[in-house]
Amino acid sequence: MTHASNAQGSVALRKDGLPGWLDPVVHAVETVEPLQLSRFLPPADGAGRQSAVLILFGDGERGPELLLMERASSLRSHAGQPSFPGGALDPEDGDPQGDGPLRAALREAEEETGLDPSGVQLFGVLPKLYIPVSGFVVTPVLGWWREPTPVGVVDPGETARVFTVPVADLTDPDNRATTVHPSGHRGPAFLVESALVWGFTAGIIDRLLHYSGWERPWDRDKQVPLDWRS
Repeated sequence: MTHASNAQGSVALRKDGLPGWLDPVVHAVETVEPLQLSRFLPPADGAGRQSAVLILFGDGERGPELLLMERASSLRSHAGQPSFPGGALDPEDGDPQGDGPLRAALREAEEETGLDPSGVQLFGVLPKLYIPVSGFVVTPVLGWWREPTPVGVVDPGETARVFTVPVADLTDPDNRATTVHPSGHRGPAFLVESALVWGFTAGIIDRLLHYSGWERPWDRDKQVPLDWRS
């Protein structure tokens, strides 16, 4: 499902007219270094499947919020996990080193949540990151939901639900924990909207909150075991 307007239209990053509360995020995006975001960076040999996610900030009833979705439990990879909308680049998205990730992030968000891309103003791109378990090279694309449109599950085979999370809930120390994977790997997690946000998505949220100066002190000893396979 590709819309000609998305695939062929020009997409650009624009910082004019953003709400003032996004200023710390814009600054963080402009200054953060790849290794400050993750120790997993794209392979030097160019391996990996190019993909993009949309980190979409909106203005909700309780202030700034983020758009997330929960992947269907039947999916092969990252089943049941809350995540940002996104996916692999298609050839018609264009140059993976150019504005291809911008198009892919908007296209995937439209396909997965039904949002209208014309209401989204893209304002920044984080350094490309790597997800070793799936071999994806991910470009996080940040957007401002200038004109919100209704969102929801488009394909139940891919998405279980679409929801927004107030940034205030993400920064609330009571909602924060450290996940412990059966492999021993530890990472940040958020218990919000009856979901456990962990893994790659939680890692990006954690770093964005930190470098935007929004992070509040939280108990890093509070652990949530990831024993979903048992």
